[in-house]
Amino acid sequence: MAQAFSELDVVDQAPARSQLLKEALEGLSAPRKTLPCKYFYDERGSALFDRICDLDEYYPTRTELSIMRDHGAEMGAALGQGCRLVEYGSGSSLKTRILLDHLEDPAAYVPVDISREHLKRSAEAISQRHPELEVLPVCADFTQPFDVPVPKEGADHTAAYFPGSTIGNFAPPEARSLLGQIAAQCGAGGGLLIGVDLRKERSVLEAAYNDAEGVTAEFNLNLLRRLNRELDADFRLDAFEHRAHWNEDLGRVEMHLVSQEQQTVQIDGKRIHFAPGETIHTENSHKYGLDQFAELAGGADFSVARVWTDPAQLFSVQHLRLP
Repeated sequence: MAQAFSELDVVDQAPARSQLLKEALEGLSAPRKTLPCKYFYDERGSALFDRICDLDEYYPTRTELSIMRDHGAEMGAALGQGCRLVEYGSGSSLKTRILLDHLEDPAAYVPVDISREHLKRSAEAISQRHPELEVLPVCADFTQPFDVPVPKEGADHTAAYFPGSTIGNFAPPEARSLLGQIAAQCGAGGGLLIGVDLRKERSVLEAAYNDAEGVTAEFNLNLLRRLNRELDADFRLDAFEHRAHWNEDLGRVEMHLVSQEQQTVQIDGKRIHFAPGETIHTENSHKYGLDQFAELAGGADFSVARVWTDPAQLFSVQHLRLP
């Protein structure tokens, strides 16, 4: 019997303030200013993303959920009996609940997320739903190496779960590298269940990242709010505007924050200058064809064993295997 969640410790490997400062200054000092999208996910940002997932325009979450509900038993069987399930970017773990309901005798569930408070709440919910399951939450930046906890009673093998369209946040070389890191953690014969967003009409894609309620804009601007709070920055949020557009050449939706005027911002005593119309590139969301993603996965030694999609082929959940 697993311990109650209140007795469990979150393994804290989250980035330090110094790392956030270093990456923010490097990105904002570049000729084309950027900020890492992983820093969207403080407690408020994670809550805003949960709201995005419920929006009419944002098709990925409801589509992936429908695929999971239709094919969860097949996915659970594919990952195998007695696995240690490691989830990358666990968020609110809605899809995980479906998967866990179909796993046979999992040894442990290891949710990994950069937002500590959000991680604690979702891990508690899983622990209450599955009191027999050992839940071992890890607060970490999963794009960097981190230690995976070992279940008390051991595990037959490690299976990875990477839901949503998060793999699309990485340019193909970075995505291949991350898949390689996941492959190393799974080990020989391991498997990965991953969500992959598919290419589709530009109008559908741009609407998903420019919702009428402005929640995505608030989510994007919250990144500046976080820098103000944690790095003593002085961004004026009303001096920046959210913009998202489809880049056909690179096959991705890009999110930017656009400076509305000539301005200077200070971060930890450093001055950053913005011209009118200059942008901070905050996120990419690459969309793939099935053959295109299979080639990418192959670069990390994964082969595509099974693909599940919705009838309209908006989204896919794929089972990748290692030799």
